[in-house]
Amino acid sequence: MADSPRDRPRGRSLKPLRALAPFLAPHIATLLLALLALLIASGAMLALPVAVRMLVDQGMAGGDSATVNRYFLGFLAAAIVFGVFAAARFYLVTWLGERVVADVREAVYRRVVHMDMTFFEVTRTGEVLSRLTTDTTLVQSISGVGISITLRSLLNLLGGLVMMAVTDWRLTGVMLVLIPLIMLPLFAVGRKVRRLSRDAQDRVADSAGQAGETLNAMQTVQAFTLEDLQSRRFNEAVEQSFHTAIRRNKVRALLTAIGTMLVMMAVTLVLWMGARSVLAGGMTGGELGQFLLYAAFVTGSAAALIEQWGEVQRAAGAMERLVELLNARSAIAAPAHPAPLPARSRGELRFEQVSFRYPSRPESAALADFTLNIAPGETVAFVGPSGAGKSTTFQLTLRFYDPLSGSVQLDGVNIRDFDPVALRSRIGLVPQETVLFGASARENIRYGRPDASDADIESAAKAAAAHEFIMNLPQGYDTFLGERGTRLSGGQRQRIAIARAILKDPPVLLLDEATSSLDAESELAVQQALEGLMSSRTTLIIAHRLATVLKADRIVVMDQGRIVAVGTHAELLKTNELYARLAALQFAVKPVVGASAG
Repeated sequence: MADSPRDRPRGRSLKPLRALAPFLAPHIATLLLALLALLIASGAMLALPVAVRMLVDQGMAGGDSATVNRYFLGFLAAAIVFGVFAAARFYLVTWLGERVVADVREAVYRRVVHMDMTFFEVTRTGEVLSRLTTDTTLVQSISGVGISITLRSLLNLLGGLVMMAVTDWRLTGVMLVLIPLIMLPLFAVGRKVRRLSRDAQDRVADSAGQAGETLNAMQTVQAFTLEDLQSRRFNEAVEQSFHTAIRRNKVRALLTAIGTMLVMMAVTLVLWMGARSVLAGGMTGGELGQFLLYAAFVTGSAAALIEQWGEVQRAAGAMERLVELLNARSAIAAPAHPAPLPARSRGELRFEQVSFRYPSRPESAALADFTLNIAPGETVAFVGPSGAGKSTTFQLTLRFYDPLSGSVQLDGVNIRDFDPVALRSRIGLVPQETVLFGASARENIRYGRPDASDADIESAAKAAAAHEFIMNLPQGYDTFLGERGTRLSGGQRQRIAIARAILKDPPVLLLDEATSSLDAESELAVQQALEGLMSSRTTLIIAHRLATVLKADRIVVMDQGRIVAVGTHAELLKTNELYARLAALQFAVKPVVGASAG
C-alpha cells in the first residue's frame, strides 16, 4: 500500500472526491434526469409561499371564497407536483448511489487482485476488506442521496434567498451579511470532522484486520488456548475505534449545535425586523408570511448543508483511503508490447545469475548468483534446509517477484517480456499449503481450467486419487467444501489441488511438497498419477522428504540461496556432505562422502 495511516498526509480539501467523476460519468443521463426532477420539485416548493401570500392578501383579506378556493387548489397542485418529482428524484439518486458504489467496489477489488506479492506482504486482508465495505458505504451516501440533499438544499437556499429579495430586499440584505459569518466557522470545524472520520475508518480497518487474522487461524488459536488473549486484543481495537468515533461525533454535534444556533439567531433577528416593518405598514401580513416561509426554507436548507458538510468530509476521508488502493500500481506488470507465447511451450527454464532479496527482508539474500538450466520435460528437485531459497525459485518462476539482478527465462525468453497472466497460464502449481475456495468440489477443481467439462474434471480427480472420496461426500462433486476446504482432511484437500493442476495440463509443473499430507496408500496412488503427469512436462519439485525425489532426473542441493551440488541421489550421497547428512536423517544410512573405492 502506498502509505500507512500514520504516513498519510493530512487532507485539507475535497480533492479525493474528484476520483468519483469517472464512476459518475457513465451515468450522466440518470444524473441529469435526477437534476430535472430536483428543479421541478424545488420550483413547486418555492411556489407554495407565493400561494400563501396571495391567499392571505387577496383571498382572506377580500373575503372572496372563490378566490380562496382557487388559491387552495393552486396550493394543492403545487404540493402534488412537489411530491411526485421529489419521489422521482429520490429513486434516481439512490439508484445512482448504489450503482456508483458497486462500480467503485469492483474497481478497487480488481486493482487489489492484480497487485504484486510485495503489496500483500505489507497489507492486511482485513484492512482491504474494511475499505471495500465500510469506506465504500460512506462514499455511497455522498454519491447518491448526499448529492441529492446537497443540490436540493443549495437550490432551495439560493431560490429562497432570491424570493426573499423579491419579497423584501432590505431584510434579505441583512440575511446576506449574516450568512457568511455563519458559514465560515462551520467549514473550519468541518475539517476537524474529516480528520477524525478518516482516523475512525483506520481504526475500523485495524479491528477488521485483527478479526480476519484470528478467524483464519481458529485451530491454532484454540489449540494454544489463545481465545481470551485474542478477544482482549480485538476488544482493544474495537475500543480504540469506538473512542475515535465518539470524538468524531462530539465534533459533529458541536458543528450541528453551532450551526443551528447561529442560523436561528440570524432568522430571529430578521423576523423581528420584519414584524416591526408590518407594524409600521412597510409590508403586508401576506408578504411577511411569504418571507417567513422562505426564511424557513433557507434556514432548513442551511441546516441541511451544514449537516451534509460533515457527511462530505467523512466521504472525502473514506475516498482518500479508497484512492490509495485505486492508485496502487503493481511492480509486476505486462510490458507495453508483450512477447507472444507459442501455442505450446517447450518448458525450457533457465535461471541466469539470479540474485534476489524479499522487500520485507532486504538484509538477507534469498538467492545469490543462482544459475541453473532445466531442459524441456526434465524433472528437477530442490532440497536443502529451511531458508535455503527453494520456494523463492518457484516465486520467481511464477513472476510473483522480479529478481534484483540476472534473469529467469522460459523457452529462451526473459519472463519479464511476457504478460504475467499469459506466463502463469503455462505453469501449474501444487502448493504445500493447499488453498480451496468456498465452493463445491467440482468448482474447486475447475479453477485449474474454467472452461473444462464435467467429464474432464472427473478424469482429473481420478488421476489425483480424489474421485473415490469425492463420490462419498453427501452431494458428490456438488458438495460444498466449506471456507478454505474445512470439511475435508489435509490429504483430501491436497488431492483436490493436485486434480486442479492435472486439469490445467501445463507445460511447466511446480510441486511444493505435493504429497506431504497424504497417507501411505494415497501417496502411492498420487505419486503414480504425478509420474504420468510429469513424464511429458518440465517439473520442479520442492521436497523435504527425500523419498519423493529419488526418481528425479537431477537433484539440486541448496543452502543460503546458493547451489552447492547437483546430481542424482546416488551421486550426491557420495559427493555432497549436506545431502548425505539429510539422507542419513531420513533413511538411516551412513554418509559415504569422501569414502575411497577400496
